[in-house]
Amino acid sequence: MLAMDLPRDNGKPEPPRKDYARAARTFTAWAIVLIAGAYLAAWAWEQPFMAKPRMGWELARMDPPETLSMPVSDVDASRIADTFGAPRGADRQHEGVDIFAPRGTDVLSATPGIVASIRETGLGGRQVWILGPARERHYYAHLDDWAEGLAVGDIVLPGTVLGTVGDTGNARGTPPHLHYGIYGADGAYDPLPLLLAAAGRLEQDDGPR
Repeated sequence: MLAMDLPRDNGKPEPPRKDYARAARTFTAWAIVLIAGAYLAAWAWEQPFMAKPRMGWELARMDPPETLSMPVSDVDASRIADTFGAPRGADRQHEGVDIFAPRGTDVLSATPGIVASIRETGLGGRQVWILGPARERHYYAHLDDWAEGLAVGDIVLPGTVLGTVGDTGNARGTPPHLHYGIYGADGAYDPLPLLLAAAGRLEQDDGPR
């Protein structure tokens, strides 16, 4: 009889067989968890309780404004004197524009944004700071009073009432007005050209058709 060739035992254990079914189950479970997490995050992002983080994210993605809504009710931009950069005392310059109006006239947000600060202090007296597009800061000062219920963290849109025109701070005794300033990455810049640009667009829209 012919001897049968038997496999040789070289003394090395056989490598364990891979459990592909178990790996597939693990992969599927993780995929389900990740997909469910993505759907949950997308749902949460659109909910009212995420409005402030959502607005902050949107503002950071926006470019600086090319036009600005008038921040004082019933005032024409052409009536505003360009005093940006004018000397103020011996050691500072005017970092905004003054918009004169009767005391108590509504002060309006010029941009979308988030209320960053409401305070009464220093030269600006009663003031509101808005974090606006491109995370620039918009400064509304010398207010007679703040809008009822306005709070830090509130979301505002162009035209949202922030307060009323007054003469608080170092404007005490002068004709009531709003000091409006914008502070970008390089500091304060003149808002008047942007207010005039918005007024020009409105005139074009209201012109003959």
